[in-house]
Amino acid sequence: MTFFSVLFEQVSPHIVVLLVVVSGLTSFFTASFGAGGGVMLLGVMAQVLPPQLIIPLHGVAQLGSNAGRAAMSWRHIDWKLIAAFLPGALLGAFIGSFVLVALPPAIMYLTIALFILYLCWGPTLPKMILGTWGTVIAGAVTTFITLFAGATGPLVAAFVKQIHADRFRTVATFATAMSLQHVLKVTVFEAAGFPLGAWLPLLFCMVLSGALGTWVGLRLLKRMPDRHFHRIFNIVLTIMALRLIWQAIVLL
Repeated sequence: MTFFSVLFEQVSPHIVVLLVVVSGLTSFFTASFGAGGGVMLLGVMAQVLPPQLIIPLHGVAQLGSNAGRAAMSWRHIDWKLIAAFLPGALLGAFIGSFVLVALPPAIMYLTIALFILYLCWGPTLPKMILGTWGTVIAGAVTTFITLFAGATGPLVAAFVKQIHADRFRTVATFATAMSLQHVLKVTVFEAAGFPLGAWLPLLFCMVLSGALGTWVGLRLLKRMPDRHFHRIFNIVLTIMALRLIWQAIVLL
């Protein structure tokens, strides 16, 4: 059995092409503007894949995209923040593995959206919340939620934005935090018996496309002043939050 026969075994060729192209474009978007690509990819995957496949496959694709972005910008990663985020993420994944059930998505989407809007446009969070224990809690809560909603990227990005003003620091640290989160998500679904092996050829192509999109996006980021980056970053996150609110309204 050839690579291409396996690649087109699960979905039709035009869906394969769509997902690979969108993976590259959304990775470019996130690398350039800080966030938003993961939610866009999730929205496209929701249109062409069965519901039970969306979150685990999205997790693998986004792991590749975020890990590539973190590797390409590793000099700017805030390792102190990551060291605090990781224990919380492990706790959130551990708890989530025991309650891997379908929670009401409308309530979850509204909650995430309101947090994003507050973090973008509300008053700055107190230093205590942005400190070590606040980061631990953020890691736990967002990792727990991502097992069910798969849409916590903008929330994590908004939290990191509260801590860092430098655009490269924001993008690199966010990418690393999301890489950890997606590793844990994939591990939980693998342990739950999800058959990822059959989808590896498609995911491999999506990861390669995402790496190319990330490389191009980081080149654009270098040319963007910090003030323009943060303005675009807030607008992108706000659009993502409004989209989540609309999804919640449709589901209510």
